[in-house]
Amino acid sequence: MRCRKAGWSVAVVDDEPFGGTCSLRGCDPKKVLVGAAELADWHRRMAGAGIAGDARIDWPALMRFKRTFTDPVPAKTEAAFKEAGIDTLHGTATFVGEDRLVVGRELQAKHFVIASGAEPRPLDIPGEEHLKTSTDFLALEHLPERILFVGAGYIAFELAHIARRAGANVVMLGRGKALAGFDQDLVQRLIAHTRELGVDVRLNAPATAIEARGGSYRVHAGAEAARVLIETDLVVHAGGRIPKTRRLRLERANVKTTERAAIDVNEYLQSVSNGRVYAAGDAALPSGSLPLTPVASHEALVVASNLLRGNHEKPDYRGIPSVVFSVPPLARVGLTESEARAQQLPVRIKCENTGSWFSNRRLREQTGMFKTIVDDGTGRVLGAHLLGPHAEEVINIFALAVRHGLTATDLGHMIYSYPTSASDVVYML
Repeated sequence: MRCRKAGWSVAVVDDEPFGGTCSLRGCDPKKVLVGAAELADWHRRMAGAGIAGDARIDWPALMRFKRTFTDPVPAKTEAAFKEAGIDTLHGTATFVGEDRLVVGRELQAKHFVIASGAEPRPLDIPGEEHLKTSTDFLALEHLPERILFVGAGYIAFELAHIARRAGANVVMLGRGKALAGFDQDLVQRLIAHTRELGVDVRLNAPATAIEARGGSYRVHAGAEAARVLIETDLVVHAGGRIPKTRRLRLERANVKTTERAAIDVNEYLQSVSNGRVYAAGDAALPSGSLPLTPVASHEALVVASNLLRGNHEKPDYRGIPSVVFSVPPLARVGLTESEARAQQLPVRIKCENTGSWFSNRRLREQTGMFKTIVDDGTGRVLGAHLLGPHAEEVINIFALAVRHGLTATDLGHMIYSYPTSASDVVYML
């Protein structure tokens, strides 16, 4: 939009419906389902404490509600592009030269911005074609009785918590450490909580093969000495994602990529090998970036500025919060304890279970924990890790502190509205 407003001729190409992953196949529809899971779980926890009756998830009705958010997006997005004078093209773009690509017809341009997102990484196991994606899960008209998630990352925990709250029997197969980017003390508490819900979490038990058996599947998992067979009705790929760049034929445009298929960019998000090309979001993933929608949006603004004014702006990756929308959620920002120790920083660590705190007790949620990392010399907040109700909101306060170099004293002297989960911050430092 910025380039078009500046008078440039602009075209947008997408091989999916217009609107992007977050609005159609990711953040937004997922959070609608998470909201229902939270409500059902809160009702269950409050049974006998003033709440009576039954609250359960009606999956088909929930899907209809979800579609009220997603269905209007493609048409509205494309209409907005056209109103702004932007050409919209449907299909897979394929480069045929450094300044040309084909999508139904050949297009020549002075600049290209690649923001093609990510796709499930190949698992290279027999029967991989039977795997469904998170996109498929978010479009299920009916929830199967048995669901197996291959992987133990964001997607697995989030969708497993939704499915279990909706009544499915759920198995999660991890290859090793779960949620490796998060503080492992909190991750272990989340794993324990997930198992308490009835999810069969198996770590160090990677899926090795998938067999179709009529209307169900048999999944082979584990090492040779401890091989197991698991019967399930649906197998969902939750084993990680890679940049969706393979079909672009980037080699024809002299665009170099990394081992993970991300576009190799400089500090201005410009291709190191073809200056006409810029990249943002999951297609780039430069050092310090995270595969998150707000990061992609930030990078898009940087790219637009550099296109219009020449390379002058660099992305700022300080203090990026990240959340696993389990119930309750797990959130992090800044350094983990292990990262701080590896850098031999003089830090003070505070870690405590919060199940007995008022914020948890009033919701009857016993799962809660935090860990904060503060520079022992300057008092600056270096990292924060939260597990519990409203962690996805409170983490933004810590993100502000990390990004702008605020100290524990700065946060401690804030006057917070009370009683709120945010007011607990003063007790975490």
